[in-house]
Amino acid sequence: MSRLVVLSVGPATSVQDAGRFGAQRYGLTTSGAMDRVALAMANDLAGNAPFAAAIEIGPFGASFTARHGAIRVALAGAARVADIAGSPLLPNETGLIAEGETLKLGPARNGVFSYLAIEGGINGEPVFGSLSVNARAGVGSPFPRPLQGGDTLDVGTAHVAPHERALDTFDIPQAPVRVVMGPQDDEFGAACDVFLNSEWRVSTTSDRMGYRLEGPKVVHSGGHNIVSDGAVHGSIQVPGNGQPIVLMADHGTTGGYPKTATVIRADRGRLAQMPPGSTFRFKAVSVEDAQAEARKLAEFIHGLPGRIHAAGGSSLNLVELQKANVAGIAVNATDAATWQIQKTNET
Repeated sequence: MSRLVVLSVGPATSVQDAGRFGAQRYGLTTSGAMDRVALAMANDLAGNAPFAAAIEIGPFGASFTARHGAIRVALAGAARVADIAGSPLLPNETGLIAEGETLKLGPARNGVFSYLAIEGGINGEPVFGSLSVNARAGVGSPFPRPLQGGDTLDVGTAHVAPHERALDTFDIPQAPVRVVMGPQDDEFGAACDVFLNSEWRVSTTSDRMGYRLEGPKVVHSGGHNIVSDGAVHGSIQVPGNGQPIVLMADHGTTGGYPKTATVIRADRGRLAQMPPGSTFRFKAVSVEDAQAEARKLAEFIHGLPGRIHAAGGSSLNLVELQKANVAGIAVNATDAATWQIQKTNET
């Protein structure tokens, strides 16, 4: 067992897996990764089960050091500059942090959340079957809170491998976020057209509990209070100010605001990766379409291991490139002997 020491980290970084299920009846939400596809990509690269616990890194940078043995990691999700002891760690590839070396991660460049999976996983005590952190509830493992500088995680020690691994990338569609209308869309009447036909902006006040949206006011046909009922990941509540809130991974299990629609499972990760200030539109689809997209997503995740290959290929090896003489017979400005062109004997 090795140890991953947290040197520095932003406030939105925590241990997350698929989440905990079966406890919402007790008021405990599922939590889990905001982008399950990126979590699965990182874990598959690291040789873990797709939804094993990994470190979910928010929009800010972070740094980690390996102790008591080498640690192999894989990074997926939002793109960011990363290096291990000065050598680049590319997105969707594995890298080895040798004993005493440091992995440095810059802020997210596009997207919000990145996932750092560790070969052999993270050691912790499951709470209702999950290590996922829910800071508001004070549950999760190995720490029931976001990570802080000075924390130490017990993790797997890297195995000897003939090469690092890489995963083929894929394009993220720039398309409306799809929703199934209801269950209280009848509380809005004509305002449903405003909801579906307007552009929405992700607010800077968004977090793992909910993404607040800014745009035109969605007016309730009646009051904005209802008898509290169940809420799920993706439920879109509309409070009295008419500005929708999309409930995310750490959402409450019940709520007293009318819910105009629910984001389909296949689009929740894409929405989660939209930084504050991003704009998008909604599109209504049927329950049958939402179910078909959920099956496609499950098939895609199931097929991820088949997209993994040896790292390198056509990608540039930046370390070797720096060592290579790509200029051929070059001139050295400080050595006059190299200024002359050697002539061959003419026959």
